Amino acid sequence: MNSAVGRPEVGQWYRQADKDELFQVVGVDEDAGTIETQTFDGDLDEIEVESWDLLPLARAEPPEDWTGPMDDIERDDLGNADVEPVEANWTQPPEPLAVEAWDDTRGGLPREPELPDDET
Repeated sequence: MNSAVGRPEVGQWYRQADKDELFQVVGVDEDAGTIETQTFDGDLDEIEVESWDLLPLARAEPPEDWTGPMDDIERDDLGNADVEPVEANWTQPPEPLAVEAWDDTRGGLPREPELPDDET
C-alpha cells in the first residue's frame, strides 16, 4: 500500500509529483487489478494496483474549475451568474393543479364543466 496516501479511494483527487498531474480515481477493478483514473482534462487511464504503491502520490483538493474535461465550453455557457437564486417558500403545501375533464365522445376534446343545478 502507498504509505503516503493509502489505498485508492473512488472520488478522491491525487497529485502525481513526478508528472505534476492531477487526477481523480473513478473506479477500482479488483478482478483486473487496475485503478481507473481521470485527469482534470478528461483523459481516462488505468494504473496497475502493484504500481500504485510505487508512485509518488499525494492527496489533493478537487480543482475549482470543474470545466476541465468539457470540450470547448465558454464561460457564458455556464449559466447567468448575475441572477440570484430565489428562495422557495416550503412552509405551505403547493396549490393543487386544475384538472380538465375530457369527453371521449367528442374525440378527446375538453368538455364544458358541469355546473350545479342552482347555478344554471
